[in-house]
Amino acid sequence: MSWQPEVDEIKRRVELAKQMGGEANVARQHNNGRLTVRERIDRLLDANSFHETGTLAGKATYENGELVSFTPSNVVIGTGRIENRRVVVSGDDFTVRGGAADGAVGYKAVYALKMAREFKIPLICLIDGTGGGGSVKTLETMQRTYVPYVPGWEEAVELMSEVPVIAACLGPTAGLGAVRVVNSHFSVMVKNVSQLFVAGPPVVERGTGEKVTKEELGGAHIHARNSGCVDNEVETEDEAFAQIRRVLSYLPSNVWQIPPRSENRDDPTRCDEELLSIIPRDRRRTYDIRKLLNLVLDHDSFFEIERFYGKPVVIGLARLHGFPVGVMANDPKQLGGSFDADACEKATRFIDFCDTFHLPIVNFVDQPGFLIGTKAEREGTARYGARMMAAIYQSTVPWVAMILRRVYGVAGAAHGKHHRLNLRYAWPSGDWGSLPIEGGVLAAYKRDIEASPNPAARTQEIEQMLNELRSPFRTAEAFGIEGIIDPRETRPILCDWVAQAYELLPLEVGIKRRGMRP
Repeated sequence: MSWQPEVDEIKRRVELAKQMGGEANVARQHNNGRLTVRERIDRLLDANSFHETGTLAGKATYENGELVSFTPSNVVIGTGRIENRRVVVSGDDFTVRGGAADGAVGYKAVYALKMAREFKIPLICLIDGTGGGGSVKTLETMQRTYVPYVPGWEEAVELMSEVPVIAACLGPTAGLGAVRVVNSHFSVMVKNVSQLFVAGPPVVERGTGEKVTKEELGGAHIHARNSGCVDNEVETEDEAFAQIRRVLSYLPSNVWQIPPRSENRDDPTRCDEELLSIIPRDRRRTYDIRKLLNLVLDHDSFFEIERFYGKPVVIGLARLHGFPVGVMANDPKQLGGSFDADACEKATRFIDFCDTFHLPIVNFVDQPGFLIGTKAEREGTARYGARMMAAIYQSTVPWVAMILRRVYGVAGAAHGKHHRLNLRYAWPSGDWGSLPIEGGVLAAYKRDIEASPNPAARTQEIEQMLNELRSPFRTAEAFGIEGIIDPRETRPILCDWVAQAYELLPLEVGIKRRGMRP
């Protein structure tokens, strides 16, 4: 006698699991503009590459020993491939118990964390669910309450130092779900479809009296533009999946590997003539930093992260001669490029991210200093600035600074690691010091100016005298800057540098002394 009856039962139960929360709940998911978890996995991964784990987990009802109903776990986990590279996927099924953790059965989501950690491969979390313990209705089922804890949190913390963790917020996500989104190296939300909050509108109204919609409370515009809890916002789920695939293309599968080089069709010796005049001679005028980056980096390789948060600093992943790198740059069109509190926090996380996965960092510097004024002080700019500087000095990945224009004050000093080689190159537009001359004269020469019969004329006279001394060539004469280069040579210099940096990276592999912080 064979085991065919049991094999047939396996197939029947798999088909029941694929029905998820049933036709009505699946239709409701679609009517809300959202894909089901299984549709998401199919669109994210390479075709036919998903191997599911725990398909048969669920809540079953029996009569006379026969299965009469089955509700699958609301977490779908397994391994698959992206561009033929193996990953672990954990996806919430909102059609069953709204994705709440009490519907997961046997901590399946925690098992996914263990898989990623043991296999040393990236973890992708497709998050579409509520909190960690479900609604208060669970008290009726349990007939007791409990002291909260988060199963598997120790795994989640360790993963941040070991493998890429990428999260997509794809629906209304509250409580533990929100924390899972934030506890990642890269996160993305879908506009007008996904929301993220500590507690949803009913709980907020009860606790604070504040009446808000889900979108007003935690829409993508809140978290990608104001709070910084989520990195990027997109129009569709398919765009979210495309961004996930692209981010992974720059990263190693784990910290014991170096980032993968891709085929390079862009000439490493390319010198764009436009670079010679892209920075205006008038120091009061701005320029397009993103255009500058695209003239230097491999064509179409720059992937920007957190564009709408911490706007004075531009960050992203890119390639030089096919090698992945992290890119930082000041945007003179946003607060003059000054580091405010949000920009410092954004830079800190990005430096940690690059350091964790051994991505060499290129810093394009046009830094007028930390933002000043009462608003900057209330936001704690000094503290966030100090944290950013600590992240720079604690990082060990290769680092090069390309000084485009201004380098002023303590924030300017954060352009590199002065206790190490501090590799840097300056353009002829370089302009640096403790304070900009235009503002510093009034402070440094206050008595002189006030004693003058013509303060305005005396101020202009002093500025003219000091301007003769601000030439970057005078600094180079004293070896205060190691090299001033033709801006057109920036790409060839960086392509040569990055090849050398990657020769050193095998010495960097492994877990850092201080891991990635969310």
